[in-house]
Amino acid sequence: MENMVNVYLFGKKYTVPAGLTIMTAMEYAGYELVRGCGCRNGFCGACATIYRIKDKQELHACLACQTEVQEGMYVATLPFFPLVKQVYNIENIKPTEQIMMQLYPEIYACIGCNACTKACTQELNVMQYIAYAQRGEYAKCAEESFDCVMCGVCSSRCPAGISHPQVAMLARRLNGKYIAPECGHLADRVNEINEGKFESLIEDLMQKPIEEIKELYNTREIEK
Repeated sequence: MENMVNVYLFGKKYTVPAGLTIMTAMEYAGYELVRGCGCRNGFCGACATIYRIKDKQELHACLACQTEVQEGMYVATLPFFPLVKQVYNIENIKPTEQIMMQLYPEIYACIGCNACTKACTQELNVMQYIAYAQRGEYAKCAEESFDCVMCGVCSSRCPAGISHPQVAMLARRLNGKYIAPECGHLADRVNEINEGKFESLIEDLMQKPIEEIKELYNTREIEK
């Protein structure tokens, strides 16, 4: 029983190997994950989880696929968080300060408590990108929120009821549609993909081990 830890999943105690993620520990304990597991690599935000450590008061938020179990961890998953998603046609709106006020007026009730930033599973400066959205600085909001995985944990801690991921999504769409400079060869590349030019390259990529794919992604050439 060396290198084992005691964790509490949904109120029941289990002894699991140290070093497992919360998600794999749940499977080790016999749970079948049929929802809330998503990509399993930290990119989809489907496995939002809250936990406390025994005898400590602080409540933590995380993604279960990338957080290791700890001794005395009490775990509860969040199957979803009811974010407010306004309906709009991107072709009919413009990147004005008024459009954010019209669609997500609650952002102007932000009290600056920074609970959203502290809760973010991606360690984003959430309160800062909301401040950009308030001022209509959508390019800055899009950049600051780029790594958001829409897990909704930030919104679960917000006393003003702000749907931070949806605000960020609107900012990124406005930025991509109206503000960011047009990439001249993008349409040509899309046509090439539709014509099947890269099918063999994609098939080859799909056969590579995950670590090699990560290395290719991390060392890719990023167009300025």
